[in-house]
Amino acid sequence: MTDFDISINPNQVSPLSLAYIGDAVYELYIRSYIMREVNMPVSKLHKAATHYVSAKAQAEIFHKIEDRLTDAEISVFKRGRNAHSYTSAKNADIIDYRISTGFEALIGYTYIKKDIKRLEEIISFCIDVAGCIE
Repeated sequence: MTDFDISINPNQVSPLSLAYIGDAVYELYIRSYIMREVNMPVSKLHKAATHYVSAKAQAEIFHKIEDRLTDAEISVFKRGRNAHSYTSAKNADIIDYRISTGFEALIGYTYIKKDIKRLEEIISFCIDVAGCIE
């Protein structure tokens, strides 16, 4: 076990904590994908990433991949979506913000569960439906 090993039961983690780690994991995967695909200045990389990681983008992506998720994954999403957050969306309406929180909870849950194959499959679905990089 390393200091970075998360050896906890993901079913015992709060949905907002799942979203917290899921946000970071998803962003890292997306940034890695974008850097592999294009060579551009960091400011343009950041702009390209927002097509995948903004609350609005994540809500749109979720609706496009929802039918590819298992019942258990939808359940985790709903836990995250319905969790009461004390923060508010900066650049999104509340509906998109809650959907993106649910989406991030799903990513966090899958990561903590250490199901990397499924995590990468879900993120691949996201990349496929989000369209091309600017």
